[in-house]
Amino acid sequence: MDGTLKIFSGNSNRALAAEICRYLKRPVGDAEVRDFADGETWVKIDENIRGDDIFVIQSTNSPASNIMELVIMLDALRRSSPRRVTAVIPYFGYARQDRKDQARVPITAKLMANLITTAGADRVLTMDLHSAQIQGFFDIPFDHLFASPVFVEQVRMRTPEDLVVVAPDIGSVKMARAYATRLDVPLALIDKRRTEHDEIEVMNVIGEVDGKNVVMFDDIVSTGGTLMKAAKALKKRGALNIMACVTHGVFSGKIFESLDNSDITNLFVTNTIYHDPVKMGGSTSKVEILSVGRILGEAIHRIHQEESLSSLFI
Repeated sequence: MDGTLKIFSGNSNRALAAEICRYLKRPVGDAEVRDFADGETWVKIDENIRGDDIFVIQSTNSPASNIMELVIMLDALRRSSPRRVTAVIPYFGYARQDRKDQARVPITAKLMANLITTAGADRVLTMDLHSAQIQGFFDIPFDHLFASPVFVEQVRMRTPEDLVVVAPDIGSVKMARAYATRLDVPLALIDKRRTEHDEIEVMNVIGEVDGKNVVMFDDIVSTGGTLMKAAKALKKRGALNIMACVTHGVFSGKIFESLDNSDITNLFVTNTIYHDPVKMGGSTSKVEILSVGRILGEAIHRIHQEESLSSLFI
């Protein structure tokens, strides 16, 4: 393959970048990514990358400086004459703003695609998009990975018989159906209605959950309102243990306090977003973070070698 594989990282998730590099047996690229006193981001690539195959790892979760780091790094890399630059975005922020669902609102996911492409990305690699159609916002090659291998393994290890996969809302039905097929178990779903912007009223449970162990799958957990109200409805319908597997743990508001008092027994999230163990020190013991470093590392290796990614999820 022409060009050396090199991996660089912004500051959003250096722990995941280091894990990916260990998997690939390569060092993290030498680059300075820091802020001036006034908050402006500054980047300098401290090694020669001319003709190399570059991957830059950066999630675009809050704060907004993570986005600026990504696009400024892409610009710095593009101007250094590499063969190709791939933006590896484990968590693609603003994905929930993917359509104009009311008057005078932006389509911010499309704006993000424009920023990343204009900044210099030749290719994008991400995991469990909130809306799969966001791939169409890009005019460059786009690879969409899934956290399903780590979740399926965890569920098979932890869950006894009588398992039902539940979609916590209509939007997650396709994902839940794929997991139910892979686990060879029945599927149920929650019919909900959103009464206010952040208020959810669970209306009905469709499917048989009485006396069953339940696992819910979703792509993002923020305040956890949807999952917790779904768990409450499931418990009322006779569900036993209720687990939830969510790819991106955005974690906002009083989610940990609410989770401690909820009917959810375990919440599994991946490390697409970095969570400081010190800051989470007093939080719920129900949360367990699983790694997707191997999946991302193997995907990077296959892209570099021009090999298929789809076989990762067969």
